[in-house]
Amino acid sequence: MLALFTLLAVLVLTGADQLFKQLVILHLRDRGPLVLIPRVLQLHYTENDGAMMGLLQGKTVLMIVLALAVFAVLLYLVFSKKIRFGLVYCCLTAILAGGLGNLIDRIFRGFVVDYIEVLFVRFYIFNFADCLITVGAFLIVFYEIYEIIRDSKRKKENAHG
Repeated sequence: MLALFTLLAVLVLTGADQLFKQLVILHLRDRGPLVLIPRVLQLHYTENDGAMMGLLQGKTVLMIVLALAVFAVLLYLVFSKKIRFGLVYCCLTAILAGGLGNLIDRIFRGFVVDYIEVLFVRFYIFNFADCLITVGAFLIVFYEIYEIIRDSKRKKENAHG
């Protein structure tokens, strides 16, 4: 049942990502940026043939191979039941969906469609799939740091107890 939920979540999130990208292509590709909040946020169609922050530009085949390898590892972790349902599991599901959304772009378009541009800081343009990957990864890192700190406190309490 959990596998079905996970598959459905990945498909819904990936579908949303692809829908957003298709809308951006249809409505923004041939026009300038669309300001949503002046000096804060705009939608700006961009084609990215590299990885995050402009890394590996022009290395689409390498990016596809790397994405497939990471995707396979994440699928194994999620569906092998090595990770029980909880925050980390949900984060891995989000990362899977984001990775699949960008992988679809690379395979079928040769680049990833980016469109979210934050204006109040100098930052790269990104997309919904990137948000899924980034938020999922950061939550896992913060959760693991929390667990390390909690385990350390427990060990100190047990040593003094």
